[in-house]
Amino acid sequence: MAFSGTVPATLYALRGLDPYFIAVGRASVAVVVALACLIAVRLTTGSGPILPPRDRLRSYAVIALGVVFGFPLFSGLALNAGASASHAAVVVGLLPAATAACAALRAGERPGPRFWTACALGAASVTAFTLARGGGRLSVADVLLLLALASAAVGYTEGGRLARDTPGWRVISYALVVAAPVTVPATLILGATTGPQITGESAAGFAYLGLVSMFLGFVPWYAGLALGGIARAGQTQLLQPLLTLVWAWVLLGERFGPVTVVAALAVLACVLATQRARGALNRVTQERRMGVTGVT
Repeated sequence: MAFSGTVPATLYALRGLDPYFIAVGRASVAVVVALACLIAVRLTTGSGPILPPRDRLRSYAVIALGVVFGFPLFSGLALNAGASASHAAVVVGLLPAATAACAALRAGERPGPRFWTACALGAASVTAFTLARGGGRLSVADVLLLLALASAAVGYTEGGRLARDTPGWRVISYALVVAAPVTVPATLILGATTGPQITGESAAGFAYLGLVSMFLGFVPWYAGLALGGIARAGQTQLLQPLLTLVWAWVLLGERFGPVTVVAALAVLACVLATQRARGALNRVTQERRMGVTGVT
């Protein structure tokens, strides 16, 4: 639900702000909230470091590259290049399949064949939709959207892996802190050089991106990935295209034809199929999730 508003919020923000400023500025807003949470917990409980552990800096850097820099930048540029909210919503529907592939490579998860079949059908639905809308070719906006979803898949997988033993809010907070030496100065420079036009729409969109898309949405998201398994739980995001279509219609007044609706419904059918696939995780992953050792 939180992430489904990202595309419409980005289009709102683009009505007065530069796409590069939006990409790094949203992280600068989020890092203020993240630091406030880290400091508050430290002061009230006396536990939990404010800075990320040194032995996991590489992992938090990977998360930052994926969801703090990569997805916001590429998705913003795609929308600025002319992609509509409804089109972007269906293309980003490929994200769960990409996340599942990353989970198999990085997190050691081994979903069963029924799971992969459902993923492949979802990916095929989105691909057919994209090519049909582009006259058999991928547009520049489509390539940017694919780069965005690849970035998000990497960030989701690494964050879900760390969330197995670290609260989800700390995972995204530490990633934002790691990125802050780049995002904060870049935000100040771009804010001074790009001539932002602050309107009600651009301010509302930017605030949503910084507070919800870049921070609050990740709190339950990383926790859910850790509990349900990155590959399997990540398939729930196949619901995002349908929700984004609703926001595109309500907030932006977009009109989309039956092809868009059929593609979104096909993706929804695939998420239901993946949730029924039971051979989702291997034994090692299950033991890590449940904290069980010595199972015979």
